Amino acid sequence: MRRRDFVKATAVSAVTWPLAARAQQPEQMRRIGMLFGIAADDRNAQAEYAAFVEGLQQLGWTEGRNVRIDRRWAGGNAAALRKYAAELIALAPDVILSVGSASPGPLLEATHTVPIVFVIVPDPVGAGYVNSLSRPGGNATGFMMFEYSLCAKWLELLKEIAPGVTRAAVLRDPAIAAGIGQFAVIQSVAPMLGVEVNPVSVRDPAEIERAVTAFAQSANGGLIVTASPLSGVHRDLLITLAARFKLPAVYGERSYAAAGGLISYGANFLDQCRRGAGYVDRILKGEKPADLPVQVPTKYELVINLKTAKALGLVFPQSILARADGVIE
Repeated sequence: MRRRDFVKATAVSAVTWPLAARAQQPEQMRRIGMLFGIAADDRNAQAEYAAFVEGLQQLGWTEGRNVRIDRRWAGGNAAALRKYAAELIALAPDVILSVGSASPGPLLEATHTVPIVFVIVPDPVGAGYVNSLSRPGGNATGFMMFEYSLCAKWLELLKEIAPGVTRAAVLRDPAIAAGIGQFAVIQSVAPMLGVEVNPVSVRDPAEIERAVTAFAQSANGGLIVTASPLSGVHRDLLITLAARFKLPAVYGERSYAAAGGLISYGANFLDQCRRGAGYVDRILKGEKPADLPVQVPTKYELVINLKTAKALGLVFPQSILARADGVIE
């Protein structure tokens, strides 16, 4: 090789080798924590996780290639939530996805710097998770489960499907702001609908069973199961009690109707987890939670269970059938 050609080849190699080396470098591995208020074996938990992962994949994030996901499941246990929140923070994640209304609190107690995206949270302002919906102001933002006005609709639906109902047991968690807020809205519209409402705590299975059993001893009763992590933990018990005492019941989320509940009305939680992936993506690319407004659901879905209605001796009005987004037979 002539000297001139050798020098040229060497110069080209010096330029192209670093480019090729950089092209072969593995992608930076980012770390995401996930804290669930429910248990890993809950029928919703894995579906919500899968929806989040699907949302990430659509945005170019693949677990094991450019992102690692650390998961913790609290199973409705407050002590476990605090423990797992501390564990996740200690892993120094780039961002944490918090699933369920009780999960953000322990995380925000543990850190004021790690970005947190929450989903399925009914009242982030009332719970103190953010300063306002439009300007969260801290290290957390996310997606609301519903607006409180929705809760009035649950009692309206109960009267629509069972006009003879004059009493309603409202199952709620009094230890969280959302439990208080949901009951307050239901209570405010009850006189206009001619219904007496009675609060029942969902914190203890034995207490739930005693309270519903006592409530069912009088006629013309129905149930409203408000949204909370503990309602989800005790989902099967609540549905079983409603069936045992032939009480028409309204629930706040599709999974209850799918598991045998009579009727549900609420936001699509899987959609929230997919949308949560969008906020996680934006944070991983440099945006701050304080600059991302809390989003409210854009669509609610009505799901009815015809098999359960038949067992209760109820016939859904045509007005309900025409509005239903999902029918379980």
